[in-house]
Amino acid sequence: MEMLLFGVWALLALIPCPGAAEDLFEVSVWPHQALVKYGQSLMVNCSTTCPDPGPSGIETLLKKTQVGKGPQWKEFLLEDVTQNSILQCFFSCAGIQKDISLGITVYQSPEQVIMELQPEWVAVDDAFTVTCHVPSVTPLENLTLTLLQDNQELHRKNFRSLAVASQRAEVTISVKAQREDDRCNFSCHAELDLSSHGGGLFCSSSAIKALRIFEFSQRPQIWVSSFLEVGMAETMSCEVARVFPAEEVMIHMFLGDQELRPFLSWEGDTVWANASVRAMETGDQELSCLVSLGPMEHKTREPVHVYSFPPPILEIEELYPLAGTEINVTCSGHVLTSPSPTCRLQGAPDLPAPGEPAWLLLTAREEDDGRNFSCEASLEVQGQRLSKTTVIQLHVLYKPRLEESGCPGNQTWLEGMEQMLACVPKGNPTPILSCTWNGMIFDLEVPQKATQDHSRTYCCTATNQLGSVSKDIAVIVQGLDEGVSSTIFVIIIVILGVGIIALYLNYRPCKIERRNLPYRQKEKNKEEESQFAVQQAEKHNAQNC
Repeated sequence: MEMLLFGVWALLALIPCPGAAEDLFEVSVWPHQALVKYGQSLMVNCSTTCPDPGPSGIETLLKKTQVGKGPQWKEFLLEDVTQNSILQCFFSCAGIQKDISLGITVYQSPEQVIMELQPEWVAVDDAFTVTCHVPSVTPLENLTLTLLQDNQELHRKNFRSLAVASQRAEVTISVKAQREDDRCNFSCHAELDLSSHGGGLFCSSSAIKALRIFEFSQRPQIWVSSFLEVGMAETMSCEVARVFPAEEVMIHMFLGDQELRPFLSWEGDTVWANASVRAMETGDQELSCLVSLGPMEHKTREPVHVYSFPPPILEIEELYPLAGTEINVTCSGHVLTSPSPTCRLQGAPDLPAPGEPAWLLLTAREEDDGRNFSCEASLEVQGQRLSKTTVIQLHVLYKPRLEESGCPGNQTWLEGMEQMLACVPKGNPTPILSCTWNGMIFDLEVPQKATQDHSRTYCCTATNQLGSVSKDIAVIVQGLDEGVSSTIFVIIIVILGVGIIALYLNYRPCKIERRNLPYRQKEKNKEEESQFAVQQAEKHNAQNC
């Protein structure tokens, strides 16, 4: 009996204990943390410490391929990993199965970061939006998007509370536009921090975009005459105020369909454009100014009337008539003027009817040489009176003359002084003057140092194509002392006369108060004083001569 009990105990001792078998072997998996880029493959190794393992493998929804094995391990390739999952690695030993889990995390770095400004041109005080989105990124809970204005942080957002299934990250803010925001650079910076999953930090940034701010609230104004003469250049101006930035304004100017070539200038927030406009057809036309800035443009139109009004025609029968010749002067409107103008001729006795010429018949005189005749034509254009004038100068031909005013017959020179013979002839054509003494020609162009030898009578002759005239000129050379004495005497006489007049004016009130002195006596005294001064001057001159 004892032997039977010993045998049973020995048999039970050979049967392993379940709890003991679990403690005797371990199951492990490599890697301990699985971080896989989206769509990539992962190599997984399962191993055990069981010396003689039984059934083993992995359980996963991913596509798997066993690529290697050993007595205590197996290696699998997981392909096209696109989603997070949990893999189970199991081994059995002595009828006992043991497994271990491996969490697989799929990541997708923010390779493409897109930032948008809406609109890219925004008016002052209007709102614009800044949007940043990453089309595909995983896991979102580890992503942070930062909006930057130049180098300053504008807004920051993380996605910890977002559903894990989402792969699109986006952030949008609204900002009020100010002038100082013009040309500011906006960008978006994305960070995917995978340090908690055993990975690193992935960063990426969007392209930089510049914001444009503008102010363009007023329509342009056109400055131009409402009447344009055909073929004549006129200046057209276009002005726009309260515009920003002024230096980027574009201005196009047109006459009908013809584009002009403006010259732009600006100061502060005001822009001007000037262009030369030349209309070649008569009638009603339109001038326009198109101003653009960024996405905005304004156009202003101004009607103009184009008319034809050439200068009137002034005709003189003979521009170079001989003195005493009768000539006709006619003033008429140009044939291209429409309607016919009213003409007025200077000197004509009557004003003709519209469309009729004005004329004048006159006898040319020497005094008419150099006379200007003017022909004025007036035309009414849409209620406004316009006028043009043509001027022609008449040249009368006449023989030379040596008048006393221009060529005095008696001339006095001072001895030792530089002197020239004063003689300017009149005549048309301009006469040539020649002066001689005793058959010798006297040089009229060079000043002469006066001596007593110059005291003589010269014969001067003026000649032109119509004839000649001669005149004797007597020259007297005075000594310097005589000239000075005469000059001093004249000065004394002038001072004496001025003194007498001043004395009379200063003391006249006193004389008026002297009622016992008759008025006639006072006048007589004054006359006597003047006569005395004149007599003294004449007496002195007689002594000098």
